[in-house]
Amino acid sequence: MSQNEIRSVLPARPALDEVKERAAAVLDEARRQGASDAEVDLSAAQGFSVSVRLGEVESVEFNRDRGFAVTVYFGQQKGAASSTDDSPDSIRDTVAAACAIARHTGADPCAGIASPDQIARDIPDLDLDHPWQLTPEEAIDQALACEAAGRADERIRNSEGASVSTSAALRVYGNTSGFLAGYPGTQHSRACVLVAEDDNGMQRDFWYDSRRDAAELTHPETIGREAARRTTARLGAHRPDTEALPVIFVPEVAAGLLNHFAGAINGNALYRNASFLQERMGEAIFPDWVSIYERPHWPGMAGSAPFDGDGLPTTDKDFVRAGQLVSWALGLYAARRLHKQPTGNGDGVRNLCITDSGQTLDEMLRAMDRGILITEVMGQGVNLVTGDYSRGAAGFMVDGGEIRYPVEEFTIAGHLGAMFAGLRGSGTDVDHRGNVHTGSLWIDRMQVAGV
Repeated sequence: MSQNEIRSVLPARPALDEVKERAAAVLDEARRQGASDAEVDLSAAQGFSVSVRLGEVESVEFNRDRGFAVTVYFGQQKGAASSTDDSPDSIRDTVAAACAIARHTGADPCAGIASPDQIARDIPDLDLDHPWQLTPEEAIDQALACEAAGRADERIRNSEGASVSTSAALRVYGNTSGFLAGYPGTQHSRACVLVAEDDNGMQRDFWYDSRRDAAELTHPETIGREAARRTTARLGAHRPDTEALPVIFVPEVAAGLLNHFAGAINGNALYRNASFLQERMGEAIFPDWVSIYERPHWPGMAGSAPFDGDGLPTTDKDFVRAGQLVSWALGLYAARRLHKQPTGNGDGVRNLCITDSGQTLDEMLRAMDRGILITEVMGQGVNLVTGDYSRGAAGFMVDGGEIRYPVEEFTIAGHLGAMFAGLRGSGTDVDHRGNVHTGSLWIDRMQVAGV
């Protein structure tokens, strides 16, 4: 496929001003149809991904998506509709559908858009847009090199493939309080999934990298070799004994624990009385060396954004300071339900971080002495209402401060409150690939159910 053919398949991303004009047209149409207020979220995204398996190309997929969601208000009656077509006729019909819904709903005293004095005024450039001038042929070559590096280990007997993807998007939000802004962003990735086998059976694992800027991606061969290392390390795994043990979660698993924390302080859970942290504001829920905070303006990071889903400014803030819970994460509607001020978290927290305890993973393993290094969790056994935590897991047995052998087919159980309070260490091996930035987390004791 030539460069000209590629461009014909995947046209240039629309200009930000063009998308803003479409958003403004939606708001004008809502006013024309009688809405007292309205808000619109319009997005345009495009990109492609390639996948290979066992040295052969499996797929080359192009995507180009464009659409909008509109919410209209008749006083405090609310209706919403969405469409993947932002043509004038579609805008008219979609707004009409939202208006029809609003006219048949009951009034909600907490419904409505942000006031003019609440909306974001400064829209900083957060270095989120780094288009990758990549052809499908180049992506295929990278994916093949990635998989080949992983399959070089003779214990790798099969592959679920390697992939390379790139996407570029625009997001615009506007409302009738005078807010209309947007920003472009990109996301690129490389990944590899492998299967190893020995006399004891087969094991599967993977590795990946994802960045805003493709120049920061881990080299394809390095991704493949790491996927092979992780996969072969699991060979010979067996079930551990049932006992109470300390555990250390590796960063990509530890991020899930912080996501559970973020879910428990989210306003939507709070106003529904569905959080085990409901009555804990101002209390110590972590050890006093722990702070947890968000940095939504961190340049170039996956979670960065200049404004939230309500058009309010995003700002740096602490959620836990010196172990104490000091802030909720509130969007506009939840804040009204709770009779509090919104915190600029209308679509969640952004770039959630935790302080480290100054220890490397190896240092934490030595300090733990005996326990389990958790490298994978599975299942849905997390209840944010009660705080109960129970999930299937896999990892490695640690004894004498050293990794001894792989373990699998066991569960770990505890209570999130006790797990947070029992945090013994937070590693310096911080994973910056996603929206949660954490190193390995050492929990003093959990119930391990194996043999």
